[in-house]
Amino acid sequence: MRLATTTGDFSHVCKTEEAKVAELYAAGFRYIDMSFYDGDRSPLAHDDYLERVKRLRYFADGLEMKFVQAHSPSGNPLCTDSGLDDMLMYSIRSIEACAELGIKNTVLHAGWRDDIGRDEYFSLNREFFSRLYPAMERFGVSVLVENSAKINMGGRYYLYDGEDMADFLDYCGHPLLGGCWDTGHANIEGHQYEDIMALGSHLKAIHFNDNRGVYDEHIYPFCGTMSIDDIMHALIDSGYEGYFTLECSSNLRRSNSWLGHRRTSSRDDRLLNPPLELYRYQEKNLFKTAKYILEAYNLYEE
Repeated sequence: MRLATTTGDFSHVCKTEEAKVAELYAAGFRYIDMSFYDGDRSPLAHDDYLERVKRLRYFADGLEMKFVQAHSPSGNPLCTDSGLDDMLMYSIRSIEACAELGIKNTVLHAGWRDDIGRDEYFSLNREFFSRLYPAMERFGVSVLVENSAKINMGGRYYLYDGEDMADFLDYCGHPLLGGCWDTGHANIEGHQYEDIMALGSHLKAIHFNDNRGVYDEHIYPFCGTMSIDDIMHALIDSGYEGYFTLECSSNLRRSNSWLGHRRTSSRDDRLLNPPLELYRYQEKNLFKTAKYILEAYNLYEE
């Protein structure tokens, strides 16, 4: 199994996508998960976005690195305001950009809305995703829905387990629509193995990250309460053939982290945010840790 991580690991300390890729290379990674998560701060926000991603692929090719996965922009596909038009535009652009980068799978969160049940939830989300089908088919890029956790969604109905995800994907019935399993979200919900098994052949990608079982922290493996062994056995038993993709970008938190802002000092702020040097140290450790996990199960591939 090949090891990948997200360019989001350096989103707060690198100004260009090329700089992020260079940092991943220096840490040991050779496979890249391209983060378009903040669409308005990504290459997608520019009219020449395709030229920008072409240059980015050329840069990665020079390092003999490969783009293997992506995360499409954030947003709520079931919102009813003008934000939906922007989300649809950025989502389609991300599919086009994936084709330019050679990426076959991109993750896009399903939508949410208060006071709807399972049937309406499935119907409304299928309606949104169907608007992406023409671009998916034209460019040969699969869109993957992702499980979440109730702490993130405020109790709204969502895709919280593998069975619901499989049911939704069967309901949509499109061959280019698949699933991504986020291990951190699942750790909060308290189950992993049976969910991954329930997804079965629908599972095309993972987001591997840990937490302490309460909040969506996206920290490194062994820093939280997640059973790594349960996940590894599930990936093996389910026949998973995708990349071992990390999404552990919050071990070092910025001062304005959405999980809680750092307390400030009235006298100084030189240590308010971690510097690039510490991110580099952490990234090398992340690579070694994830490689150790894969080697423990004889799964690591160059």
